[in-house]
Amino acid sequence: MKIELVEVGPRDGLQSQARRLPTETKVDLIQRLVASGIRRLEVASFVNPKKVPQMADAEAVFAALPRPDGVSYTGLVLNRRGFDRALAAGCRDVAMAVVASDTFNRRNQGVSTEESIAVWLEIASAAHAAGITPHVAIAAAFGCPFEGEVDAARVVEIAVSCADGLPSEIAIADTIGVGVPTQVTDLITRLRAALPRMPLRAHFHNTRNTGIANAYAAVMAGIQSLDASVGGVGGCPFAPAATGNIATEDLLYMLDRMGIETDVSIDSLLDTSRWLQEQLGHPMPGMVMKAGVFPGRT
Repeated sequence: MKIELVEVGPRDGLQSQARRLPTETKVDLIQRLVASGIRRLEVASFVNPKKVPQMADAEAVFAALPRPDGVSYTGLVLNRRGFDRALAAGCRDVAMAVVASDTFNRRNQGVSTEESIAVWLEIASAAHAAGITPHVAIAAAFGCPFEGEVDAARVVEIAVSCADGLPSEIAIADTIGVGVPTQVTDLITRLRAALPRMPLRAHFHNTRNTGIANAYAAVMAGIQSLDASVGGVGGCPFAPAATGNIATEDLLYMLDRMGIETDVSIDSLLDTSRWLQEQLGHPMPGMVMKAGVFPGRT
């Protein structure tokens, strides 16, 4: 078995950090992650810089990135204005988020969930016309900080509507880290039944220490792509008390010990996690960066 790790640290990881990192440091981070073997990275978001100051240099980051063969850099967009910026910046892979609850979607994007779906379909059409790869994530798929429980049937309904845009994949995101493994298994089973040919990806946060367990459940349910953030850094600036994503090296440690291939070097990732911790000036939540790998790892 092989799992694709999608590194979201440069975007989702950094977006809520108080210390603004220079563009050169962000590019250095991305280069270090690529050197570890990561081949898909979410590197910037084309959003209002007043709301997410850390992402104000999205165009500069894309302009400075090396373009090795086989490496894909994703830019997050939330509206047509963001897509147009991403297109002008030379982004060839765009992601859009649609939140599963109206309240959170309005807080995050200023419109209802249904309006965001309509925007996604417009952006997906424009992306296909421009030769850009579009994919979509359903945020707060396991729970909303404002509305509480999110019905799995509602997530499936949104996914089916988003599938009309012919995304390269649909991601399900536990944006605030409330999900548990049984929910993960249930939702993936439902999505596979409704969209049997649609590639799925999963994105988990470790707010309540269930992120790695949820990742395991996703792997067992057949997911082949998982998001993670180096050092476990991150959190949504529009969700109260949201904390970091699952740490890439923690996830990689589990997969390595299970005999699942990723083509990513855990030693290189650990070096990068410790380096990033120095750049941010505060401890990060990743566990393996503190404990180290267990002897006997292959």
